[in-house]
Amino acid sequence: MNESSSSTPRLPVKASSNFLTISFDEKTSTKDIFNCDGVFDGKAGAGVVPQAYIQPPAEQIDKNNATKCDIPPTDLSRLDGPDHDEVVNQIVRAAETLGFFQVINHGVPVELLDSLKQTAHNFFALPAERKAVYRKEVSPSPLVKYGTSFVPEKEKALEWKDYISMAYTNDAEAMQQWPVECADDALQYLKTSHEMVRKLLDALMGNLGVELDDSKIDAFIGKEDDGIGGLYVRVPENVDMEKKGEWVEIPPIPGALVINVGDMLQIWSNGRYKSAEHRVRTTSTKSRVSIPIFASPEATQKIAPLPQVVKKDGVARYTEFLFSDYMNNFFGNVHDGKK
Repeated sequence: MNESSSSTPRLPVKASSNFLTISFDEKTSTKDIFNCDGVFDGKAGAGVVPQAYIQPPAEQIDKNNATKCDIPPTDLSRLDGPDHDEVVNQIVRAAETLGFFQVINHGVPVELLDSLKQTAHNFFALPAERKAVYRKEVSPSPLVKYGTSFVPEKEKALEWKDYISMAYTNDAEAMQQWPVECADDALQYLKTSHEMVRKLLDALMGNLGVELDDSKIDAFIGKEDDGIGGLYVRVPENVDMEKKGEWVEIPPIPGALVINVGDMLQIWSNGRYKSAEHRVRTTSTKSRVSIPIFASPEATQKIAPLPQVVKKDGVARYTEFLFSDYMNNFFGNVHDGKK
């Protein structure tokens, strides 16, 4: 979960393991304040944002400058009928031109999504000392990390957010080591979303000439779903996506999920699919919550454009690299947009 009012980072995952991770992010209203260590304490303040959290003018979000996305959501239930090819084409076009799209009838119960959002808000409303148990520096579990700003020692301005990330290895460890306030809903969300992600990757990778079977699925999405790797799945609240230098507002649709193309999928596709930059907004009176799920390949996995795509394109637009090197760079530097 995350709580903030600036761009939502893609949250840390353990680069040395093939982990599925769910993160709760909550972006707070300006009625809430952070303590001197940057940890959200949930107390009502004077409605004034501390100087350390004020973003440079060029980074500040102006909702009036964002156009609204008028693309209808993709109905995934149609993948199982005579409209299969049409739906696949819709998914592929969105990945190639926008790098994001919304999906409905995805198999994740709306009631679970509502419960999950409430679970996130409830966690961030806990006393500061309860949440601080899971701070990155002292967490009793390598699977659970709680924090605020992304790379605070290097950022010009801190990010107005809280997050907790929970890495998945198996059901038993999740229930034992994840915060008891989050474990049930988070685990159910991960498990029910898995089939949706498989269908989306099957459509996207199939378009590139790759047939995904059980022996190949882990190479693309780890043990489950994926965001930095292939796809980034989020429960939407006040999300904007970047398209050709302009911001596009994604109006939340009840029961829908927002799907982002991840960096690894852009590379595997040799740039055909676009990993879109995204940001999230809050207001002066209302917190917003983001619940992304993602995973990673093995740290030792080599990442490069797929050979069949390079053969068709005639050139590889990305050089091969180790996923661990990418992760070390990604989480060790300040982000200033997609390059």
